[in-house]
Amino acid sequence: MTQTQQATAYLEKTKIAYDVVAPAYADQLRGAIAESTWDRAVLGAFAEVVDGPVLDVGCGPGRITGYLAELGLDVGGIDLSPRMVEVARAEHPGLEFSVGSLLELDLADGGLAGLVSWYSLVHTPPELLPAAFAEFFRVLRPGGRAVLAFKAGDEKRALTQGYGHDIELDVYWFPPQLVVDLLTAAGFVESMRLVRAAEGPERQPQAYVMGVKPG
Repeated sequence: MTQTQQATAYLEKTKIAYDVVAPAYADQLRGAIAESTWDRAVLGAFAEVVDGPVLDVGCGPGRITGYLAELGLDVGGIDLSPRMVEVARAEHPGLEFSVGSLLELDLADGGLAGLVSWYSLVHTPPELLPAAFAEFFRVLRPGGRAVLAFKAGDEKRALTQGYGHDIELDVYWFPPQLVVDLLTAAGFVESMRLVRAAEGPERQPQAYVMGVKPG
């Protein structure tokens, strides 16, 4: 399978699954940010160091987008799933959401001050991470920042059930050093890395990384 074929297959599989689970996903995670000290800490720090428009890539129902807006950021979201975008628009009517792929952002070069990828790469095959990070780098202005949250580890699992539905998704855990190395290869400079232990229902450590576009 070529990389283009791999990307097409992964994007279609992900879109179908999240179209199915969108309302249930929104219901289950609606209050999650209030229960995660570490998520709030990282997002709060990001909000303090970013000045300008921000995009929440893979925004789902807009829970992180909405939280960043509450922190005072000029933020919108994109998601691969049209159903997720519908839910996000209904739950956050004052914010802008659109359908789009993190592998091919429909944005001009250098227009963003910040980009958030909050667990939106968990279904992305490692071979496609360089393409995603190249897009993140392209759309950020010099001095712009990208912050990522992801599952820390080195494995792949097949997910057949989620949020009360039968689905078909691959879930990836990434070594934090691999993510940093790939961000660096894309042109970013690492500015923050945090790995924390699993909490609550989590089975693996979780990681946060922030990169800056030089300039």
